[in-house]
Amino acid sequence: MVPLTEAVDPVDLEEYLITHPLAVDSGPLRDLVEFPPDDIEVVYSPRDCRTLVSAVPEERYHKLGTGFNPNTLDKQKERQKGLPKQVFESDEAPDGNSYQDEQDDLKRRSMSIDDTPRGSWACSIFDLKNSLPDALLPNLLDRTPNEEIDRQNDDQRKSNRHKELFALHPSPDEEDPIERLSVPDVPKEHFGQRLLVKCLSLKFEIEIEPIFASLALYDVKEKKKISENFYFDLNSEQMKGLLRPHVPPAAITTLARSAIFSITYPSQDVFLVIKLEKVLQQGDIGECAEPYMIFKEADATKNKEKLEKLKSQADQFCQRLGKYRMPFAWTAIHLMNIVSSAGSLERDSTEVEISTGERKGSWSERRNSSIVGRRSLERTTSGDDACNLTSFRPATLTVTNFFKQEGDRLSDEDLYKFLADMRRPSSVLRRLRPITAQLKIDISPAPENPYYCLTPELLQVKLYPDSRVRPTREILEFPARDVYVPNTTYRNLLYIYPQSLNFANRQGSARNITVKVQFMYGEDLSNAMPDPYLDKFFALVNALDEHMFPVRIGDMRIMENNLENELKSSISALNSSQLEPVVRFLHLLLDKLILLVVRPPVIAGQIGPGGLGGSVHYATMARSAVRPASLNLNRSRSLSNSNPDISGTPTSPDDEVRSIIGSKAMDRSCNRMSSHTETSSFLQTLTGRLPTKKLFHEELALQWVVCSGSVRESALQQAWFFFELMVKSMVHHLYFNDKLDAPRKSRFPERFMDDIAALVSTIASDIVSRFQKDTEMVERLNTSLAFFLNDLLSVMDRGFVFSLIKSCYKQVSSKLYSLPNPSVLVSLRLDFLRIVCSHEHYVTLNLPCSLLTPPASPSPSVSSATSQSSGFSTNVQDQKIANMFELSVPFRQQHYLAGLVLTELAVILDPDAEGLFGLHKKVINMVHNLLSSHDSDPRYSDPQIKARVAMLYLPLIGIVMETVPQLYDFTETHNQRGRPICIATDDYESESGSMISQTVAMAIAGTSVPQLTRPGSFLLTSTASYAAQTTYSTQPAYPDYGQQPAATTPARPQDGNKPTETSQPQSSIGGYNQPSLGYGQSNYSYPQSGRQHTTFSAESSRSLLICLLWVLKNADETVLQKWFTDLSVLQLNRLLDLLYLCVSCFEYKGKKVFERMNSLTFKKSKDMRAKLEEAILGSIGARQEMVRRSRGQLERSPSGSAFGSQENLRWRKDMTHWRQNTEKLDKSRAEIEHEALIDGNLATEANLIILDTLEIVVQTVSVTESKESILGGVLKVLLHSMACNQSAVYLQHCFATQRALVSKFPELLFEEETEQCADLCLRLLRHCSSSIGTIRSHASASLYLLMRQNFEIGNNFARVKMQVTMSLSSLVGTSQNFNEEFLRRSLKTILTYAEEDLELRETTFPDQVQDLVFNLHMILSDTVKMKEHQEDPEMLIDLMYRIAKGYQTSPDLRLTWLQNMAGKHSERSNHAEAAQCLVHSAALVAEYLSMLEDRKYLPVGCVTFQNISSNVLEESAVSDDVVSPDEEGICSGKYFTETGLVGLLEQAAASFSMAGMYEAVNEVYKVLIPIHEANRDAKKLSTIHGKLQEAFSKIVHQDGKRMFGTYFRVGFYGTKFGDLDEQEFVYKEPAITKLAEISHRLEGFYGERFGEDVVEVIKDSNPVDKCKLDPNKAYIQITYVEPYFDTYEMKDRITYFDKNYNLRRFMYCTPFTLDGRAHGELHEQFKRKTILTTSHAFPYIKTRVNVTHKEEIILTPIEVAIEDMQKKTQELAFATHQDPADPKMLQMVLQGSVGTTVNQGPLEVAQVFLSEIPSDPKLFRHHNKLRLCFKDFTKRCEDALRKNKSLIGPDQKEYQRELERNYHRLKEALQPLINRKIPQLYKAVLPVSCHRDSFSRMSLRKMDL
Repeated sequence: MVPLTEAVDPVDLEEYLITHPLAVDSGPLRDLVEFPPDDIEVVYSPRDCRTLVSAVPEERYHKLGTGFNPNTLDKQKERQKGLPKQVFESDEAPDGNSYQDEQDDLKRRSMSIDDTPRGSWACSIFDLKNSLPDALLPNLLDRTPNEEIDRQNDDQRKSNRHKELFALHPSPDEEDPIERLSVPDVPKEHFGQRLLVKCLSLKFEIEIEPIFASLALYDVKEKKKISENFYFDLNSEQMKGLLRPHVPPAAITTLARSAIFSITYPSQDVFLVIKLEKVLQQGDIGECAEPYMIFKEADATKNKEKLEKLKSQADQFCQRLGKYRMPFAWTAIHLMNIVSSAGSLERDSTEVEISTGERKGSWSERRNSSIVGRRSLERTTSGDDACNLTSFRPATLTVTNFFKQEGDRLSDEDLYKFLADMRRPSSVLRRLRPITAQLKIDISPAPENPYYCLTPELLQVKLYPDSRVRPTREILEFPARDVYVPNTTYRNLLYIYPQSLNFANRQGSARNITVKVQFMYGEDLSNAMPDPYLDKFFALVNALDEHMFPVRIGDMRIMENNLENELKSSISALNSSQLEPVVRFLHLLLDKLILLVVRPPVIAGQIGPGGLGGSVHYATMARSAVRPASLNLNRSRSLSNSNPDISGTPTSPDDEVRSIIGSKAMDRSCNRMSSHTETSSFLQTLTGRLPTKKLFHEELALQWVVCSGSVRESALQQAWFFFELMVKSMVHHLYFNDKLDAPRKSRFPERFMDDIAALVSTIASDIVSRFQKDTEMVERLNTSLAFFLNDLLSVMDRGFVFSLIKSCYKQVSSKLYSLPNPSVLVSLRLDFLRIVCSHEHYVTLNLPCSLLTPPASPSPSVSSATSQSSGFSTNVQDQKIANMFELSVPFRQQHYLAGLVLTELAVILDPDAEGLFGLHKKVINMVHNLLSSHDSDPRYSDPQIKARVAMLYLPLIGIVMETVPQLYDFTETHNQRGRPICIATDDYESESGSMISQTVAMAIAGTSVPQLTRPGSFLLTSTASYAAQTTYSTQPAYPDYGQQPAATTPARPQDGNKPTETSQPQSSIGGYNQPSLGYGQSNYSYPQSGRQHTTFSAESSRSLLICLLWVLKNADETVLQKWFTDLSVLQLNRLLDLLYLCVSCFEYKGKKVFERMNSLTFKKSKDMRAKLEEAILGSIGARQEMVRRSRGQLERSPSGSAFGSQENLRWRKDMTHWRQNTEKLDKSRAEIEHEALIDGNLATEANLIILDTLEIVVQTVSVTESKESILGGVLKVLLHSMACNQSAVYLQHCFATQRALVSKFPELLFEEETEQCADLCLRLLRHCSSSIGTIRSHASASLYLLMRQNFEIGNNFARVKMQVTMSLSSLVGTSQNFNEEFLRRSLKTILTYAEEDLELRETTFPDQVQDLVFNLHMILSDTVKMKEHQEDPEMLIDLMYRIAKGYQTSPDLRLTWLQNMAGKHSERSNHAEAAQCLVHSAALVAEYLSMLEDRKYLPVGCVTFQNISSNVLEESAVSDDVVSPDEEGICSGKYFTETGLVGLLEQAAASFSMAGMYEAVNEVYKVLIPIHEANRDAKKLSTIHGKLQEAFSKIVHQDGKRMFGTYFRVGFYGTKFGDLDEQEFVYKEPAITKLAEISHRLEGFYGERFGEDVVEVIKDSNPVDKCKLDPNKAYIQITYVEPYFDTYEMKDRITYFDKNYNLRRFMYCTPFTLDGRAHGELHEQFKRKTILTTSHAFPYIKTRVNVTHKEEIILTPIEVAIEDMQKKTQELAFATHQDPADPKMLQMVLQGSVGTTVNQGPLEVAQVFLSEIPSDPKLFRHHNKLRLCFKDFTKRCEDALRKNKSLIGPDQKEYQRELERNYHRLKEALQPLINRKIPQLYKAVLPVSCHRDSFSRMSLRKMDL
């Protein structure tokens, strides 16, 4: 047994292939076995001078490896062509508008709930009889054998499938995969960006003499001329005639008028300078230019004589001095302005006029207005990014003004000043008088291959069809900065520019001095090279070659005896030479160095310096990073990958250059190992003229192994270079010695192989020992080594290369044991492996046809196999099967590379792997990348071959099964994931007949779900604590799949650290899940070591699952089936869990989601992209966010940015535009359509693969005749897939499979999995109401067969009938846009089947079906009504309430409707009401349970629940028509069990908790605790007590801060309201709802329904007189009411909760005066108190309850005053004793009590009512009571002032004094009034009668006895 953390011994591949020849000689399998014969080609490509076609040879295979085969978007699009459009119901959902219109019509109809009585059977049947059925499925009722049905289903499923799964799946997001390669360019002549300038015409105001023009480019910033001059002649023939004597006939090469300029470094500083010259003449330049400035063309006739004179003068000068020229005028064009303005104007070519005259404004002003066009100036000068010369629109320029040359300012220095000046708005040039002229030129990007073009040497460039045509000249560039490109052409040009000649100091006159410059042939050849170091080196080597001594270098003479030292020192000194010449002569340099290595020179009879010493020293200075020149080797590697981009900012020009060379400015194109040369010396060296020749690769390997110190260090720094050189040399050697066909074992000598082994081993140990110190270097070294081994696999003995890989692995493994944090090293190993596996023949290297495979005999057919109990008896075969699916030693040896890949996957994904979770994404991407490339590889498109390839990945299935607890939970309730709730689908409904809040979905089966954790979560998601020690032990990283310990049900940490337990995946079921799973243990019975798992990200999980599906899709089915047969029930169940998760993962999102996503705009950053993907793939919780952040830190910590996840590899400029073109923020309609098309096809294909796999599992059960227990799991996956958003294509196959399953195992559904039967009914019914005909047809067929089979099993199908009815009720109650029309058609289809079913015609079955169908149709009519009230939540709940009441005799259906109501409430966040519905449901269940089972600890019925709510007694089952729970089909639902009851109560407690009613939580648990105590369930009890502790602490913490509902009385008046007319309700609204809010809501709602002008809100709360109302209007009266309690009640209602729970009485007050006004003076102000009693106590199962009783109390003015004063006194007392004190509140109350300015304040009240003793003795008591109130009031004021004094700061002292003064004034004023007692009251009086109207009259008398 070799643990997974160790590498196994690889197979000797060459030996294996010889000993296991393949039976077939040719065909696709043959190609899997061996590399193709033409795998390696050596191509010598002679240099082609500016060819039309590229000289790089066509490459055959390496493009197929993952390195050259990226899944680019274009390639994906290509593979996605021709996809069928999948039809999804969610996309077909009716458009909002049409649906809305229908709703509006419904709204305007009458409001009555009871228009049609529930019992109108006749009309219901009539409707049904007249509707049309859907198409019936042919042969549905035939008795076909199961095998035949399976075969047909299989054929249909397998037809028209999409072959390439990965074409439908976006590749994981990787910036630049490490193995990615680009083919570098063949070295060629360097050109910058090319610009074509055509000179069209030059015209002056006067034409008197020839003018000569030249163009050149200047860079102002660099102060350099950056091109040679282009001379052009635009003179007329007449003018040219003047010069005939002097100028010989022009060669055609001089007639060019268009030129191509090359600019390597375009910038804002480049000017095109145009200089004009004329024939030399006497006088100053200024005088000569004068005529051009004075004369105008228009005045030609006027100045005729003067012009004639000028012409004759000019003629004379031409005759005499025609050979000589003088400067005349110049102008300049700012190039970038032209380019940018041309780019911004819409026309195809742009006319721009440039002038500098004052008349037209200065040059620069004109520039702003005309050249820049519509683009702002800032834009054009914003740095080099705007300087792109390759793609602007051609522009035609007219230059209208020239500056005359000034004699003393002709130098280039002056010119730069002028040019810099031109860019400034305040141009000095403005002051110069211009010469008016017109020069027209065209500027455009140069075409790729222009015709009739001459090089700077005047050679013709291909194509040049006709030599007589006027040519275009290429103008040589003098680059502004160095250009690092090797020379590839000869340049035979010398440019001489005399700088200056100054005769200013010379005495005497000097006339007509001419200077002659002559270039003489130089004496010293070596002067041709500018660099002394290169010079010396080449001179010495040359001398050695030619054997010429002594050598002369400058003034030195070197003798032969001194040559060796000089040569060594010159090699060392190369380091100091300038970079540009080194690069230019690099090929020659390397040539010489390599020759010195392989053929050490004989110097003075001694062998000279060979070896690596000198050359390495040079070659590793990162200078030589361009490929050596010579043959082009076909299988070569891109440099930039083995030498990753140099990071950071260059610190010196040298570094900058290195990074440019290293990465070619990141365009990754220039650096393939191909290079070309004209010299044959290298070739000759290898083919060898000399007998003493050494082979370069052997010498290089040897020298590298033996070198040490700084030489070795330098070699490591540039290892990629030497590796590439070595491989190239090896291939040349094989090629020239005709060994490419030789057996691999005999290609290279043993000593060379030993050297290679030693080299690889030492480099591996360098990597292992230095990865923490030299992060960057080791990263490069690791990649280079991997590419080297990858190359060796193509040329050497492959078994030997495998052994090299193993030795690398071994070194890493041994190091890992000692590392606290292994992730960095493992990450390096992943990079290494990924590169090795990117080999184009990776599959072949894995021996896909090796003998691990079972014999290819056809597997036994299902029927014959049943005879042998296990299906396959031979032990050997079983072992083979196991070996194929496990990472067994045989597997890892034979499939060596695949074994390594899968081992990495297994080890890193292992939950116990310490510190490796940062690598999850990386390792999963590696596998994804490989499979994706196999998928698109044309060599493996044949299914038989693909099966062989898939075989290499069979262990992946097991590995993924192990990770189930860590996978991202895609099954979380759909609504959180943006499942369209009310948008497109009615998928939202609870599919198990229960609709409960999506946030608290819970699993029954006695589970307790912590509030607001992951709903009944599918996964363990907890941040694991990673300890420091490592798990690399000798044990395998995870047990073999066959050896799991006995199942234990783990606690599943879900929310940080709350352990809870759940029994099965939370599907999209909103509320309750199945209590039992029907297949043995809990769904998750993993052996567990108490560790907690980290969850993978959604993206990684999705990638991993798509890989799994690929293997399942392409693997051989018989092999899979054999393996499934060997698996235990536990393992099969785990596989089913995995498939369940896949269903959710690849669910179709729906076009509407894509549109919604598109409407979001998001930052273009990696972070946002990840978030978006999370949003698509599944919701992201705050916790996961945290886990991810902590992961991020872990990934970065070990080594800065270098390792960890690849995302952090290095920040590059291009990261910011993530996938620029593809992810534009705004997607077009077509793109959204395309995305939806792909997603739809992926969902369909993924689900079909799952279905195929389920079929194989079912077959396994049929074959083995055991393991039936897993069928429940199969059914569960099927049901889950039906519940998700599926395409019509998939659903047809899914229903076919479901029908076959029910037909094979009918007892499974009807006896074991009864709840799944209920779920199935629900799913089928939902699809029966689909808008798509084919889905309805199949769903109806399935439903009919289900009933038929149920009937056949027991001649009665009460259960299915009940379940179908419940399902429909549930569907109707919860679905948002349920279409009853479609369902009616399906019901008709079912009826039609029943009528056509000849076999069962004589039984009761057809009648029973008809009975059921009519019943269902009745429920549908309820639905129609519910639709009418869809927008009116109160009305909707009333209707559901009424329907539920109608089912009082059918407990199952009543329960269903109560749950529908709970769901509706939860949706609207009415948690208290939802909780009440659940309590009612529990009470109902308890009633029937107590009849069924007599268990002491169970509640006896409703009575037990009355502490929770007094309303609950209405659930008691005491009426005469109560059904017996023993009847068939009654109380058969999953809730009528102890577990069901527990589940309901759990839900209720959770809802109460969300409503903040913690006291009620306690009451619920009082019922639950005895049940758990009876079951001795300590775990549940501990959870419950934890919850109770939580609840009670919340009561304590939230004291004084709790808010429950706000109540309003709402009365409806007017016939428009139908049966609401004259009804009064109390509405419960959320806490702190203002009167205006509810008023606005109701007015708006009814206004929309009846018309805004019809609805009127009555603003007061007085009694409404119906007679005074307009009969055509609808009136609503809304009044705020408060809970009302009698005095005796207040004893029990102590806390805030007591005062807000179980409320039945409410009160509101109406002020009035006797003359009808609402408000009057104090002495006339009366108040009416109205007390309302409701039919049920709040909170109830609905939010509005009818008012059943009303009483009124009238208060007289003095009683009103008493109430006011009592209230004021209470406020004062409260503010004074508040803890903690609130000074602001206290001061406010004090101000209102003692402030002098208070109107109708306390003083006024006292003066009105206490100034005189009332005359009416009845009022004595009130008078006295008010007097006592005032006494109490003054005392409270005093207390409050004292308290305030203790609270204020020094700044409020004055304010306090003011308050005290006011108080004393008030007290003095009140004193006489308060002290006046009524004598009559203080005598003995008779006891008063007890009858009083209000509590204020029942106050006790004070008696003076």
